[in-house]
Amino acid sequence: MQSYDELIDELAGLYGIIPEYWDVFGIRHVISGETQKTILKAMKLKLDSAEDVMHEIMDKRGRPWNRFIEPARVISINDQPLKIPVYIPVKEGEESRLSLSWSLEDEKGQRYEFMLSGDALAVSEQRWIDGARYIKVDLSDGVSRDLGYYFIHVSCKHPDDIFPGGKNFIQKASRLIITPDSCYIPPELEKGRTWGLSVNLYSIRSDRNWGVGDFTDLRDIIKMVAEHKGGFVGINPLHAIPNKKPYGISPYSPISRHYKNFIYLDMDSVPEVKESAEAQVIMKSGIFKKQLDELRSEDLIDYKKIAFLKKSILEDAFELFYEKYYRKGSERDNEFERYMLEEGAALESFALFLALWEHMNARLKVYVWQDWPGEYLNPRSEKVRDFRKENEREVLFYKYIQWLIDKQHGEAAGYAGNLGMPVGIYHDLAIGSIGGGSNAWSYQNLIAGEIDVGAPPDDFNPSGQNWNFPPMIPDRLKETGYEFFTDIIRKNMKYNGALRIDHALGMFRLFWIPCGMPPVMGTYVAYPEEDLLRIIALESVRNRTMVVAEDLGTVGANVRETLARFRMLSYRLLYFERNYPDPSFTPPEKYPDMALCAVTTHDLPTINGYWTGRDLEVKKRLDLFRDADLWQRFLSDRGRDKALLLKALKAEGIIPNEFPSDPAMTDELCRAIYHYLALAPCKLATVSLDDVIGTLDQQNMPGTTDAYPNWMQKTPLGLEQIARDKRFEALSEVFRRAKR
Repeated sequence: MQSYDELIDELAGLYGIIPEYWDVFGIRHVISGETQKTILKAMKLKLDSAEDVMHEIMDKRGRPWNRFIEPARVISINDQPLKIPVYIPVKEGEESRLSLSWSLEDEKGQRYEFMLSGDALAVSEQRWIDGARYIKVDLSDGVSRDLGYYFIHVSCKHPDDIFPGGKNFIQKASRLIITPDSCYIPPELEKGRTWGLSVNLYSIRSDRNWGVGDFTDLRDIIKMVAEHKGGFVGINPLHAIPNKKPYGISPYSPISRHYKNFIYLDMDSVPEVKESAEAQVIMKSGIFKKQLDELRSEDLIDYKKIAFLKKSILEDAFELFYEKYYRKGSERDNEFERYMLEEGAALESFALFLALWEHMNARLKVYVWQDWPGEYLNPRSEKVRDFRKENEREVLFYKYIQWLIDKQHGEAAGYAGNLGMPVGIYHDLAIGSIGGGSNAWSYQNLIAGEIDVGAPPDDFNPSGQNWNFPPMIPDRLKETGYEFFTDIIRKNMKYNGALRIDHALGMFRLFWIPCGMPPVMGTYVAYPEEDLLRIIALESVRNRTMVVAEDLGTVGANVRETLARFRMLSYRLLYFERNYPDPSFTPPEKYPDMALCAVTTHDLPTINGYWTGRDLEVKKRLDLFRDADLWQRFLSDRGRDKALLLKALKAEGIIPNEFPSDPAMTDELCRAIYHYLALAPCKLATVSLDDVIGTLDQQNMPGTTDAYPNWMQKTPLGLEQIARDKRFEALSEVFRRAKR
């Protein structure tokens, strides 16, 4: 007999919980039984007794035989004709009395029906589980089907009541997903290369925005880049966030990855804002104009105030829409109705959550749904249904806002297409959403609420990192046909010619940390990477969206090889591309062609910050180095790396050999560094707007919350000045000469 702890070990292995890991210091960490049990419980498994654990083990071991049919099957379009296995509990010799009926339904509702019985029902395999015999029968219609999503309904009957529960039939449904073997690449980039500008949209100053960048600013940037023959504009995630300091302003900590932040709306382009007399009176008042002037002139973004002003005006706009257009048979209402129908349950649950969130915040002063009264914790409870009926108009208001965002985002993307950009908008997808948000409330059965995602110990974080959002449960993703995951990918590819998937390692494994435990006590949990990557490839082809997989760090060769097999672009940063263990910089020709290359990101120093050591000074001031020796090591390494970069530029003939050995950062040196990247064969090369205009401080300082102005800093120049800035034109010329 196995002990309880031994059974826990076995169950953890069956559910992909990796029992140990090695950190960057070469230290081996063996996870504790407490960690295992907490993770297993978060996966919704019952562990109250050894019998419970044994039952869970037997259930998991028996899959897929004890499931009749798998809840989801993801296959290659080249792995056809279809073979859909079903697993039937039946005694020896009784299979000839079985009859199978099954149907396959495509996305257009076309249904194909089939029957099998007697000798036509061929057994391909059999297995005994807990004393019961199971047979495997492969269903096939002999047809090769197109890419897409299908539903399979299977029913098996027997003249006698031989099936579990004393029944004479079993019936279940499954989701079939037929996928391509690789992601989409625009025809122009199959053999070509292009470059683009990377911007933090929220940070953009302009004479007309409301203190934060918006979709009209994005259109202006698209025009500017297209005029200089750039192929795309990269932007930060636009996900919905709380818009409140200090924890509610990071675009990488959203409440939902399905929907977007309304602060990016250009209010002057909303038709109902123009039509609403109430909105216009407010916007023309002296008090309102003064508030706008203050928001525009401040160097830091005031998310809370901007969100309050925009929401106030949107409420007036919605009132006009509701009275003048809603359910009046107008074309504008018809368009809104079509949008709601297409979005379906995801939009409904998001809007309902926001209405409840505002209600609970105002009445009870609570900010996360876990603190709501118990009867509201379940999205399908009677109390929640009653609230929905009583607050239908407010729920509709939040749907209206998302519709406006969808329209402005789509118009910006269409504008990029009309200007001939081969990629257009390059969007960013955060790795998860916060535990107190909409996704976590609406999809509690899919999300491990008692767990945080993070990373094991590293140089800057000797105790590891906690990113403060819960993970999706791998088994539950498959049990629900991967619909949640599919929906997130689809919605974030819509209107975007390229999508960067943050922390692509998360498709393979994620570092789970039980809530309340230090990160060092967490461990990795495996994910069904082949299924997830195939779904991404399918949505990529359907939406004509390139995929950039952020594969920084110690991801392992197998991860990069798999991503490359699906034609997902690797993510290569100049700062990290070295001839390891030699710290010299990788020559441009050694960069892979299936990649996006860049100098930096929002989490790393700008070129000016890197060259002056500004980031190291700030980290020292904020006590982010664990000791003085580490600070000195990083300072020494930075001096070495600057010299190595100059040496690399000279080797490529970009700067002359007599170039100063310790130069200050200049516009010319900045262009030389980007010239180095422009020579790489990578299909995409990204220029940071902050580097073009000489910004000193990076947008985010990892390891800090409110000690540094993360996500709040505006560009030092307004968009109108940037459009006329000769530095931008000179830098774009570098890429033209490199034939990008």
